[in-house]
Amino acid sequence: MSAPAPSPLAIVDAEPLPRQDEVLTEAALAFVTELQRRFGPRRAELLARRSERRAEIARTSHLDFLPDTAQVREGEWKVAPAPAALLDRRVEITGPTDRKMTINALNSGAKVWLADFEDASAPTWENVVLGQLNLIDAYERRIDFTDARTGKAYALKPADRLATVVMRPRGWHLEERHLLIDGSPASGSLVDFGLYFFHNAQRLIDLGKGPYFYLPKTESHLEARLWNEVFVFAQDYVGIPQGTVRATVLIETITAAYEMEEILYELRDHAAGLNAGRWDYLFSIVKNFRDGGEKFVLPDRNAVTMTAPFMRAYTELLVRTCHKRGAHAIGGMAAFIPSRKDAEVNKVAFEKVKADKDREAGDGFDGSWVAHPDLVPIAMASFDAVLGEKPNQKDRLREDVSVAAGDLIAIDSLDAKPTYEGLRNAVQVGIRYIEAWLRGLGAVAIFGLMEDAATAEISRSQIWQWINAGVVFEHDGEQVRATAELTRAIAAEELAAIRAEAGEEAFAAGKWQQAHDLLLKVSLDADYADFLTLPAYDQLVG
Repeated sequence: MSAPAPSPLAIVDAEPLPRQDEVLTEAALAFVTELQRRFGPRRAELLARRSERRAEIARTSHLDFLPDTAQVREGEWKVAPAPAALLDRRVEITGPTDRKMTINALNSGAKVWLADFEDASAPTWENVVLGQLNLIDAYERRIDFTDARTGKAYALKPADRLATVVMRPRGWHLEERHLLIDGSPASGSLVDFGLYFFHNAQRLIDLGKGPYFYLPKTESHLEARLWNEVFVFAQDYVGIPQGTVRATVLIETITAAYEMEEILYELRDHAAGLNAGRWDYLFSIVKNFRDGGEKFVLPDRNAVTMTAPFMRAYTELLVRTCHKRGAHAIGGMAAFIPSRKDAEVNKVAFEKVKADKDREAGDGFDGSWVAHPDLVPIAMASFDAVLGEKPNQKDRLREDVSVAAGDLIAIDSLDAKPTYEGLRNAVQVGIRYIEAWLRGLGAVAIFGLMEDAATAEISRSQIWQWINAGVVFEHDGEQVRATAELTRAIAAEELAAIRAEAGEEAFAAGKWQQAHDLLLKVSLDADYADFLTLPAYDQLVG
């Protein structure tokens, strides 16, 4: 007896949303279904390979450049020339795709908007579908927004003053439980990419741009190869020229840092550049070397600046690699949120942002990220000072840079130690971010910084690492060891402080106890969760 034929379309398992039929069309779902069936099995193989590689790192506490791909690193090749819309990327703003942010980001004065379906967006079905709708509406210039609280109206500026969109889908590890294909959840990556590409590829070409993507959480050149295969198939499917898609890969995992050239090579007909995603990069270092002993213990998050020797090695290698291959090198995030009330706080923070962007421009980066429109002029000035009228500085080959394999993991080259206040901050930020995420918010202002999922990942990973490494802090003149009991006590204090600050009614209306419990679970469990967002997704409503 032959097996039954597979269902021709994905099944949407969610309450209907306003205007969802404009996104979840039969043709779009047929495309996503085809993507899942063709590329889902290879995705599963590559996720299993991640676990094998992590086990090898745990055994050896070592990483190196790949001997099998030496010919790629030594070969003469370049990525495809940048399209006109991506020649100048000197300032990029990041943020989720809610309606207000869509308008503000496009209007911000930045050259590029990273329209984020990943770390800055909690993947509720509403955020997934309506985020897609907001981008369609923006390209059709039928988007507007009025703030119900302030009455302020928002509308798009003229087309020639809008940022170019580079959309970031979810990472390979995430699933979309509301879209079932052959009875199983679809890949979140393929859902986000598929819906956006299907609806907007031709629209964007007609606007003189194209379907451009940021690829997150990539761990190897084989994962980049899979994306390239997706792009080739997708372009043929909708009938647009090969090479129309362009992708910028976030080098935000320690394993990818050893495969930058190979990643560009795999995507070379579709590659636009690489980005130095600093917070997830630190999270990846802790995740992979979490049991490697004292020499791999990171100090407080805020003590790991981009001038740390191992971070300098990472960023300078990225610039050299990109420019050697004709690709853009994009710098890291300025996460500060300007205060409307405290000019002195702004002054100090703006000086730090300027110093950071001056350093990146001086190092040869072609652009950098900010999280708030008020930071666009500061970053712009730093890059204008170096670039002038040039769109980028890819002609700066940085042949002076020489990075050995050990330089990228020389964590003990940093003269800083974990502190008790660092532990407290990790607990505070972790609880506050997770609570907002469980309510559907992925980009959250906490203690004057715009935080996303990478923040919570590094917070809980550092707690886990410090406890398991037996770190000892100085606190009130005494030696205090990082333990599960100490972490629980700090978390209880923080929860009580939030309850007192918010009041009983607001506290009860939030997800505070859930966030507290989840942070402790992923920070204290002996079995380290690969991604916080996996158990968190099980608790996400909507």
